[in-house]
Amino acid sequence: MMDFKLISPYCMSSGQTEAVEKLVKGFSEKNVQTLLGITGSGKTFVMANLISRLQKPALIIAHNKTLAAQLYSELKELFPNNRVEYFISFYDYYQPESYLPATDTYIEKDSDINEQIEKMRMHAVSSILSRKDTIIVASISCIYGLGNPEDFKVMSMELAVGKEIPRQQLLRMLVDMQYERNDNAIETGRFRVRGEVVDVIPAYENDILRIESEAGKIRKIKAVHPITGDVKAVIDKVILYPARQFVVPEEKQKRALEQIRLDLEEQLPKLPPLEAHRLKQRTNYDLEMIREMGYCTGIENYSRHFDGRKAGEPPFVLIDYFPKDYLLIIDESHQSIPQSRAMYNGDYSRKKNLVDFGFRLPCAYDNRPLKFEEFEKKMGKTLFVSATPAEYELKRSGTPVELITRPTGLLDPEIKLHPIEGQMGHLMQEATKTIERRERVLVTTLTKRMAEDLTDYLVKEGFKARYMHSEIESLERIELIRQLRIGDFDILIGINLLREGLDLPEVSTIFILDADKEGFLRDERSLIQTIGRAARNVNGRVILYADVITQSIKRAMEITAYRRKFQMRYNSLHNITPRTIVKSVSQKEETAVSFKSLVSSEIQKEIIVLDAKMREAAEKLEFEKAILLRDQIEEMKKILNKRNEVLQEG
Repeated sequence: MMDFKLISPYCMSSGQTEAVEKLVKGFSEKNVQTLLGITGSGKTFVMANLISRLQKPALIIAHNKTLAAQLYSELKELFPNNRVEYFISFYDYYQPESYLPATDTYIEKDSDINEQIEKMRMHAVSSILSRKDTIIVASISCIYGLGNPEDFKVMSMELAVGKEIPRQQLLRMLVDMQYERNDNAIETGRFRVRGEVVDVIPAYENDILRIESEAGKIRKIKAVHPITGDVKAVIDKVILYPARQFVVPEEKQKRALEQIRLDLEEQLPKLPPLEAHRLKQRTNYDLEMIREMGYCTGIENYSRHFDGRKAGEPPFVLIDYFPKDYLLIIDESHQSIPQSRAMYNGDYSRKKNLVDFGFRLPCAYDNRPLKFEEFEKKMGKTLFVSATPAEYELKRSGTPVELITRPTGLLDPEIKLHPIEGQMGHLMQEATKTIERRERVLVTTLTKRMAEDLTDYLVKEGFKARYMHSEIESLERIELIRQLRIGDFDILIGINLLREGLDLPEVSTIFILDADKEGFLRDERSLIQTIGRAARNVNGRVILYADVITQSIKRAMEITAYRRKFQMRYNSLHNITPRTIVKSVSQKEETAVSFKSLVSSEIQKEIIVLDAKMREAAEKLEFEKAILLRDQIEEMKKILNKRNEVLQEG
């Protein structure tokens, strides 16, 4: 066991120190607080210092994978000697099992599991069960059901030098823990046997755990490099955890199988003949697989029986693996809380059809996310973090702790209003001024079509512009951001993806089109979040195109003005001169941007260039390269054809 030890070359600013002191004092008096932290104020550094002061294991929830990854990497640097873990959905691609009665279409579950992320999830679970000094950064999917933590502990195995454990017993325990034997090729979650030596790679590690026995006793335990075979460490004691999160002791498994059988007998008379036959076939097949293999596809749908829960009882989730005295931090809470409210209803509506039409037993309902009220009951000491906390957070915590100054001295951007008439000419004129200073521009629109059309228009006017919306894949969005920062293009146009979480110090000007169209994309919270993207540059400014000053615009301007005045006083008091944040940009030899982000005229030019490269590669007999280029050309042509069809329909 170790204490949390924060290691950083930076010291806290006076604003950050004040915020941490208030939070530490607040948690001695109450369980729920809110940190109102603006963009660039160092919220992550404040979180880290709070964890260090409270010395509690912490669960930090972010509302998307990108933000979770950013928090994980930052905290890992700040706590190099402690366990900082990453827990997000392990699916690269996920198509849930569903049934569409209107068309009598059954869609089988289809997924592509990312083995590295699965390993990181297992590592996170093993860390929190074995070490107090653990921080887990998770996406909101962590409120979805996991296996019973008590079963996970019971099924773990303590290995220690000198411990008596016969070879056959060791092998049987490994199999019970869902490790697969393969004496030829050892991989993660597998083990091999060579005489009295057993090699196993834990499901959450990369190195081989080598257990050497003699006369029924463990003689040595080593950590061995899986490729070179070099001994990396000699270990006295280690706990080996199961290879899967859904594991149950043998006696529980027998009881669960009997309960599933009774559940089936109870459900069959309630269904029409076809649905009853379907359910009977499927369930009996699953039961047979579990008896023979200890596992079946979709075993999580029977989790209630394996966990010993009653119908309707909440599932075990990641929070249940934490000790009772833990710290929960919900980042960007104005987004994360609504997401957690919506998860249960979406899951229930999909499963209802599966149960009603004989594809699943009713116990499938209990493999689910937590209902929001169940999530609330599991919250311990909780910190909501947001630049724009919603009513729920403020009601739970009372007056928030404010963090509205920046160590860099940067001010919230200036806001200017401009009428909608003549907005394009004004936008291009102001964008040109920004680009001449070698700075970047963001433009937010209300629809995907507007983003695409505006990009096309600006490109024809000679600007280097791209757009980004929901059809652009997550990794491609990251590459687009990188290219914007290094200057491959100057203007990025988007809708709702240009709000929280984007760290773009090169961006100094933001244009918000249709700012007076009240609604989700132009409410007070959205406007403040978008305005915050310009707060990383000393020349930051935001231009709102509107004919009417709505209540949302008025409030956003008032809050921004209040913060600017506060920040100016703070800078004057501490003799701080504002300076633009300098942040390195990762280099990449080849771009991975989807052709979807290019306008039609640029795609046509790219086709001509690639066609020439394809012919040149074919002449040099580089056929694989030529085929790859040909496929890229075909993909671009499909995109162009699709766009032309949309234009004709319009």
